[in-house]
Amino acid sequence: MTPTIIVSHGQPSDPGPQQQAVEALADRVAQVSGRQVIGATLAQPGALEDAVARAPDALVYPMFMAAGWFTGTELPRRLAAAGAANARIHAPFGLDPTLPALCMSQIAEAAAAQGWQTSQATLLLIAHGSQRARGSAKGTEAMAELLRLRLGKVVTGYIEEAPFLTDAARDIGPQAIALPFFATQAEHVLEDIPQGLAEAGFDGPCLPPIGLADGVPALIAAAINRAEAVIASGQPPN
Repeated sequence: MTPTIIVSHGQPSDPGPQQQAVEALADRVAQVSGRQVIGATLAQPGALEDAVARAPDALVYPMFMAAGWFTGTELPRRLAAAGAANARIHAPFGLDPTLPALCMSQIAEAAAAQGWQTSQATLLLIAHGSQRARGSAKGTEAMAELLRLRLGKVVTGYIEEAPFLTDAARDIGPQAIALPFFATQAEHVLEDIPQGLAEAGFDGPCLPPIGLADGVPALIAAAINRAEAVIASGQPPN
């Protein structure tokens, strides 16, 4: 079975906790998939290099929400520097075709816990955004469109571009649920989102980031299995 390296961004100012988190995720995916899975962040010095040394022929799975500079430029550069210039890089977590169903299951569970009908709930989908690149917003808006088929209303709010989180969350109405569309639980999720929701007076439930959902290890394992089948056919994995 093809080994896998799960790579996340990490937190440069404090790399240890996020490195531990991606290693824990890798362990859970390994348990589900029965294959070797290694976790590494780009922020932890030496982590990616160590992962490549341990599994030089691994499939690389980016634990990112969007395709952009990090997945398209920085990750290939870092892999090449680590001696894996020809590494097969999977599509990012945020583009998985089964992710909308996982999001919907989290939202439905939260709505049921409040005694709300899912079809009448309002979702505040929170993402990173960017002033310079459109990848984050493009992927988030695509997810919002899919979720609008099942929910009463879906509003998007961003940390780094308009519509900003505080503006989107203010006066959003009743039966509102916030879902951070983030792969990990780092600074934006721990600090910026709670602060923005508090400033807006948002009083609905805020779920953990979608990357921490219980179904994520199985989702990644299934994606790796699909990629392995494609690799065996001689086609690119994504």
